Amino acid sequence: MTRPAKTAFDYTAVGHVTIDVLADGSRRPGGTAFYGALQAARLGRRALILTQGVPGEIEELLEPFAGEFELEVRPASHTTTLLTVGSGLVRRQRLLAWAGPIEEPVDIDSSVLHLAPIARETPGRFAGHAEFVGLTPQGLVREWTAEDGEIALMGLSGEALAGVPERCEAIVLSDRELPTCAGLLATAVQNGAIAAVTAEAAPTRILLPDDSGLAIGVPAIENPSDDLGAGDVFAAAFFLALAEGRAPADAAAFATAAAAVRISGSGAAAIGTLAAVEERLRAVA
Repeated sequence: MTRPAKTAFDYTAVGHVTIDVLADGSRRPGGTAFYGALQAARLGRRALILTQGVPGEIEELLEPFAGEFELEVRPASHTTTLLTVGSGLVRRQRLLAWAGPIEEPVDIDSSVLHLAPIARETPGRFAGHAEFVGLTPQGLVREWTAEDGEIALMGLSGEALAGVPERCEAIVLSDRELPTCAGLLATAVQNGAIAAVTAEAAPTRILLPDDSGLAIGVPAIENPSDDLGAGDVFAAAFFLALAEGRAPADAAAFATAAAAVRISGSGAAAIGTLAAVEERLRAVA
């Protein structure tokens, strides 16, 4: 495959944009693809979300962010909808509606491809070109019952792994997902990927292909607001920083600053610009 002189996008996120229903009944956009692409856009990158759901519903949901990123919606009968209660370690979610798997092949023309499943939707086939592939596997290990939709974590199945390309430059997951993703993580790192394991306020662990590791401290945040999407913001910033050639420790510090900016405010509107992230990084340093 011939490498293009210039890619169409700097960052492409593939995964469901969700409707997040909060405990008070309010609805807001969610999903790793949404939070990641918005962070990429606010870092000055040309960003694309490739998702699946009810087109008009998703477009209306994302209208406050229109113009910040490009959007491609593959039609489905439903938009993935999650009821979210609590935060951090005590967050619980129920699946109220599901847009289903992304079955048709996905054509990519991007510097960074972020595979961002939220509910086992990752496509099985890709075409085109990506210089850097990053994976956040949380959506690969989720399961729910038809009766109440309660979401729990499960071990990786062969079906879920079918949507994971053999080539992957980096993985980001939380310590809660680690028990169900240990095999995937070990294989990816052995094959050359850089992995980040986040742990709320505890240090983030960076696993390197040479069997070494790093611990990146997470500075305290005064008056945190809410943390929805903070891990997704971290992942997008981490992938972009690695893709531009930053050392793993520097990329993780940059990503931690981006997550801190997000947590310091409320909702996706709090996702920071490059200037805000760099200011936070300087303050910590």
